[in-house]
Amino acid sequence: MVHDADAARYLETVGDTHRKATGQFFTLPVVANFMVRWVLQSGVVGIHDPGFGLGSFLDATPKESHETFTGSEIDPKILDYWKTRASSGPTRVLVRQEDYLLSWGRKYGNIVCNPPYMRFQKFLNRKIVFQEFEKRLNIRLPGYINTASAFLLKSLGELQPRGRLAYIMPLEFLNTGYGKMVKRKLIADSHLKAIISLDCERDVFPDATTSVGIILYDSAQKFSSAKFFKAKSVEALDTILDSRPTAEVLHSQITPEDNWLLYFDDNPIAFDRGKTVALAHYGRFSRGIATGANKFFVLKPSRVKELGLTASEVLPSITRSVQVSRHFFTGADYDELVKRDERVLLFNANGQISDNASTYIRYGELKGFNQGFITKRRTPWYKMEKRNPSPLWLGVFSRGGYKVVRNKASVVNLTCFHGFQPNIWGRQYIDHLFLYLQSATGREITSLSMRRYGDALDKFEPNDLNKAPVPTTQFFDEIPYQHIRVALKQLEELGDMPDFVESWFDNLRFI
Repeated sequence: MVHDADAARYLETVGDTHRKATGQFFTLPVVANFMVRWVLQSGVVGIHDPGFGLGSFLDATPKESHETFTGSEIDPKILDYWKTRASSGPTRVLVRQEDYLLSWGRKYGNIVCNPPYMRFQKFLNRKIVFQEFEKRLNIRLPGYINTASAFLLKSLGELQPRGRLAYIMPLEFLNTGYGKMVKRKLIADSHLKAIISLDCERDVFPDATTSVGIILYDSAQKFSSAKFFKAKSVEALDTILDSRPTAEVLHSQITPEDNWLLYFDDNPIAFDRGKTVALAHYGRFSRGIATGANKFFVLKPSRVKELGLTASEVLPSITRSVQVSRHFFTGADYDELVKRDERVLLFNANGQISDNASTYIRYGELKGFNQGFITKRRTPWYKMEKRNPSPLWLGVFSRGGYKVVRNKASVVNLTCFHGFQPNIWGRQYIDHLFLYLQSATGREITSLSMRRYGDALDKFEPNDLNKAPVPTTQFFDEIPYQHIRVALKQLEELGDMPDFVESWFDNLRFI
């Protein structure tokens, strides 16, 4: 059986760097047993594992079914390790060394998979894979799709008419732009039975940084609804399909545009959508400046002085979330960071370049900073994105509650924050929006737009934020502005929200 000791021995052989480079995460036996048992109930002969790895799904398959078990594995190292381990007993299993995303022309009775997980930047054979998907499946893959989602799309197209599919994979696609394509495929003919979110993801994949779940798809049946479950432990998988789901959504009502992660929420907030509009009504959040090489671009004041750079060649910046500790950020706060010689200046040689700046640029090229993923796509490589200081900052990552900051300084932000730029109508409501985002009700509603990752890590994407519900102008206009000023003063001086502010926004809730 594949277990921790077996995986540990494999890692001793190849090293953790190789495992991460190939996106390998190993499946627990109890999880593999559940998935294999479920697909075999289809009655269709044969199982294919597109990401064979250490053979955990084979080990979970009854011996009498081994002759009809096949696998694909791109990594020769893990395949050689498995063959060495399997050589101790008879094996009739066909495992091909191949790139599953580039092997076409087969159909499979049932499919089980724990696909490799690599983000789009490290997607192997990316260009060729995209061409093949368009040619073979008439699918134009979104640019930011990861390998696991591409595996799932391909497998759904290769499943035999009466077969079943079980995938264990990251669930971030349930609330992403590229995920719409995957969700559309899952619900196209009402074959999606269930998605199980593994709240015990640290037990399943100890070093995973994203939420994990199991997708169950039956091409033989059309279901009236899709069920969403949460498993608190891997042992709960045994009976989970007989338990009450956290949500059961009619296939006629579920859409690819929905944030499916919300279906795993035990106590979703109920609020009056008639009193809200999308935040984009007031302006837009955008990501902070991405330098592509913070080590080169982000400088201490003392380093700027040492390099002899002019004031026009650097920008006052917030480069790390921890540099902001209060709800308000002022010019005095920034001056304190400068006094402490924090890295709060951004190299910004976008205009006429001094001799000293030219020397520093040549130094950056000698060190290879011009060859980074972002920098080598810029012309010139050191040209910085233009951003105006944003009056509102919202933290990108959080645990236990997001950080929102009223920026009152002429300081730009890097990617630790998303920055809000109001439109012509939104300028007069900046303080209203700030207080709403700080309030308990605002936090609950806005958090519906978060992406949930593993280990209780949450993330906002700008496009998700811009769709987040916020009060209408009519709702905001009912709040006397003198009360706004009092609330801002108390929040700035005492660090907490007045009760009367919370009660305003409580009116959005359904009681």
